[in-house]
Amino acid sequence: MADSGASPRLTDEQLVAMLDLVKDADSVELKVTVPEATHRSSVRALGIDPLDAQIRQVFFFDTPDLALDRAGIVVRARRIQGKGDDSVVKLRPVVPAELPAEIRRSPSFVVEVDAMPGGYVCSASLKGRPATGDVKLAVAGEAPLRKLFSKEQRAFLAAHAPEGTRLENLSVLGPIFVLKDAWIPEGYGRRLVAEMWLYPDGERILELSTKCLPADALLVAGQTRVFLTRRGISLSGAQQTKTRTALEFFSKELRVAAGA
Repeated sequence: MADSGASPRLTDEQLVAMLDLVKDADSVELKVTVPEATHRSSVRALGIDPLDAQIRQVFFFDTPDLALDRAGIVVRARRIQGKGDDSVVKLRPVVPAELPAEIRRSPSFVVEVDAMPGGYVCSASLKGRPATGDVKLAVAGEAPLRKLFSKEQRAFLAAHAPEGTRLENLSVLGPIFVLKDAWIPEGYGRRLVAEMWLYPDGERILELSTKCLPADALLVAGQTRVFLTRRGISLSGAQQTKTRTALEFFSKELRVAAGA
């Protein structure tokens, strides 16, 4: 979803490497972060109605010094308005062809390439569905964190986490409040998702995304670039990672509270 002109683009070598990953992935998600100075104009240009947005509360779990993050692991749980709770253990980057066939067959396992202007990453996610209300209890310390994750998820985490890192010893990093809207804009013809992440310090990240099959990635990327640029959406801004921004904020907060 790189723009013409100032927008960052993948080099030829990066594009070849990304396409090699894409062919073995389950899906591709095309993403772009909208510069904060243009949030309001972008919302107007896309016809987004904030009252249509679904509220989400997102929690991450890691050590105060982000040992899991350094190992390429994301452990997350969410409370979702009207849908209940979910959880995920994510590993990135991965090479799809190198993943064990047994886990690839799991219906809860997804390999996805996230592509954004100037970059990409391939991740493997093992998803879970805790009972509604379990996330609220766990983050309040009224239920064990392990209750949020299936046996399969816990085994996946144990196989990749740094030695000595245990689920029950992880800190709660969050919450982040997220507003999510999904619709099919006129003139685009496919589902577009807008997520506004609201951080405790007042920072906001607005991300636009669409998912497609691996075989359609280049075509959909071109169509999306044209659609967004015609509506004046800037694709040349610095790309921010929602998860990394959240982890760094709450990690700093934990260290300050501990007097580190």
